[in-house]
Amino acid sequence: MLLYQPESSYCYNSDSLFLYDFIGRLAPKGRVLDVGSGSGVIGLLLARDFPKTTLEMVEKQKAFATYAAHNARVNNITCKIHHQDFLTFEDSLGYDYIVSNPPFYHDGASRSSDSMRHTARYNIHLPLQDFFKNVAVLLKPQGHFIFCYDPSQFALLCAELSAVKLRVVTVQFVHSKLDRNASLVMVHARKNSKSLMKTLPPFVAFEGSEFSREAQQVYQKARTHSIKCRL
Repeated sequence: MLLYQPESSYCYNSDSLFLYDFIGRLAPKGRVLDVGSGSGVIGLLLARDFPKTTLEMVEKQKAFATYAAHNARVNNITCKIHHQDFLTFEDSLGYDYIVSNPPFYHDGASRSSDSMRHTARYNIHLPLQDFFKNVAVLLKPQGHFIFCYDPSQFALLCAELSAVKLRVVTVQFVHSKLDRNASLVMVHARKNSKSLMKTLPPFVAFEGSEFSREAQQVYQKARTHSIKCRL
């Protein structure tokens, strides 16, 4: 898949590819909404691999919405892109899946001076309480919400999800190496679920200086090729 990206601003990274793989294990179908889609990597990969999905993306930064639309065209993927802030986004039909690699760096983290990068990375632009509240409104009964986040905020995630009646059913922590603290957590929550949480074995990205077998399999399955440019 060809993915055009801004040449001097925020670009997708391995977090998005690992999340795409995590979502793909559920073989999604039906209406899928990618929140804060950026250049569209997660949603477009899912639409490519799972033809029973109908993809929509919501992205409030005009430049990223332009890149996402261009990437959909060059990869012959049909989707609808909403250039809008998710916190004001409405829909009357409901979604089967809502997926997101949202901005998750907290307010105390060091800041980027690049406005596009700042909006894409820091959670003041998508506060958890408001984010999860609208997800819960937009999901169909028993709908799936799958996202990744800063693992140090996992307890807060569970509390905020529970407050809007979304229950964590599967979680997997990502580690750069087996002896390192987790650098990412991937979360699958469901609306109105009563299931107990299942914790998957950790996803380890590197073995020594090389990508782990699991990481290599993700990259091979995604088959992405990035092109940095101006549109």
